[in-house]
Amino acid sequence: MKIYLTEDEKRAISEIDQSAFDAEINDVLREEVATQLRSHQASSRVPYLASKLHYFEKALQEYRASKSAKKRERTFYDASKAGRDLSYALSSMKSRMVTEEQERQLFRVDDNIIWPLRFNRTFSVTVSFQWRQSLDDDWDYGRITFHHKVKERRDYSAPKPKRKPSAAQQAQDLQDALSRAWEHFVQLALYSVRDFFREGGDGRDIPDSFQAVPDKYSMGLNNFSLKFWKDGS
Repeated sequence: MKIYLTEDEKRAISEIDQSAFDAEINDVLREEVATQLRSHQASSRVPYLASKLHYFEKALQEYRASKSAKKRERTFYDASKAGRDLSYALSSMKSRMVTEEQERQLFRVDDNIIWPLRFNRTFSVTVSFQWRQSLDDDWDYGRITFHHKVKERRDYSAPKPKRKPSAAQQAQDLQDALSRAWEHFVQLALYSVRDFFREGGDGRDIPDSFQAVPDKYSMGLNNFSLKFWKDGS
């Protein structure tokens, strides 16, 4: 689980000029060319950009294939919107890169978390971090361990299987569900520490451990469950 852009993603984002990118999107829309964007290779190295690029190229295909005036009008609107979304995606990635570089001058959260080989219902993850008050200060280091107990919940909306799954299949289904829950748990833990520093928190005030506060309705985790400096709700 990564909360920071990778070095390859940052290089790819830096390679793309925003003005040229926007002009290229407009040119492709106007000329209805079937070639890929010149920035396709760089964009494809950034997952968020790649997904927006995929939607734009798919919308372009539908626009090119349209014959009737009514359908061309609709598909052109869809392609134009997808192009604007793609442009905004690059702009937001460039802003994110600047923000991360600025923040990393004063605090850093280690997002290199090792996943368990097998999951049980008791989760714990330790997040390491470092911080300093100013660029002239030495780095201080700390860590916090988050804990959470996954409660079994039956999904009554799911259709009943025609035959009862085997014990092996039930065990695999449980592992899959716990894996998804673990990923969400780790993501919340990392964002919690990062957001604490973003809001001006002092690393000395971070506790050694914190028990997750489940949502009182779903009993799962919500966006406040691991915010150790705020009340969960």
